[in-house]
Amino acid sequence: MDTQSWDYYRTFLAVLESGSLSGAARRLGLTQPTVGRHIEALERDAGQQLFTRSQRGLEPTDTARTMKPLAEAMAASADAMRRASSETRDEVSGSVRISASDVIAVEVLPGILAPVMAAYPRLEFELSVSDALEDLLNRKADIALRLVEPTQAALVVRHVGKIPIGCFARKEVIARFGAPQTINDLKTVPTIGFDRELAYVRDMMEGFPELALPDFSFRSDSNLAQLAAIRTGCGFGFCQHPLGERDPALIEVLHGQIPFQLPLWIAMHEDLRRSPRCRVVFDALVKGMSAYIRTPETAGD
Repeated sequence: MDTQSWDYYRTFLAVLESGSLSGAARRLGLTQPTVGRHIEALERDAGQQLFTRSQRGLEPTDTARTMKPLAEAMAASADAMRRASSETRDEVSGSVRISASDVIAVEVLPGILAPVMAAYPRLEFELSVSDALEDLLNRKADIALRLVEPTQAALVVRHVGKIPIGCFARKEVIARFGAPQTINDLKTVPTIGFDRELAYVRDMMEGFPELALPDFSFRSDSNLAQLAAIRTGCGFGFCQHPLGERDPALIEVLHGQIPFQLPLWIAMHEDLRRSPRCRVVFDALVKGMSAYIRTPETAGD
């Protein structure tokens, strides 16, 4: 496929995701007529319409829906080739794409990556902030930090350890409501937690049938929103222990009574083992995340 054809499929994906020519144009930095010409060219090649108009915008046809995963695979391959071509073998340079959950991406990784960037000024990072599992085999990311064990073959995987979870609140909240002495005491104070019971929360709770989470006073499925609510005094909440511990405004309660831990793996495709840019970043992530989770409670893990 030539470069021009790939540009058309990149436009096709943008229209699918935005639902309009104008939205795709803004996303890609193109004019709306250019986006329209790209879609028209694809429709000529396909011999049929790929989108129909409705009150909600452009609706994909069945053919367009069938084409979507193929176009996404092409996009991932094109981006991986771009990153690989940015590398030179005689120095650590080029772009590395990292996939991580929101809290780790926002609260932890910048502190690990900053010294790496200082040491290797020709190194660049792309950060995919998502709890979804990126497919390393299809090169949607070069390196992934995962809270579930990767099961794909052909991966270099390192189990870093387990991130402990603690219960924290601001000093003012504890002064107002008192410090709960048991997990059951959380039922009598304002608490912060999930809006819906997520799969990994259910999996954690299955191991502790004697525990029951309270009805949360502040609910969000965003871990970042929960962390912000804890920090601003909305109530008592659960967060990664190293994050709560390093905030001087927060105090840990129920010390030693929270049995939950998040296992952490770092993985990359085995073909990238000899890539200087990926090897350096992989090793830095293992070292940095190991230091992050290293607490007296987990020192032996």
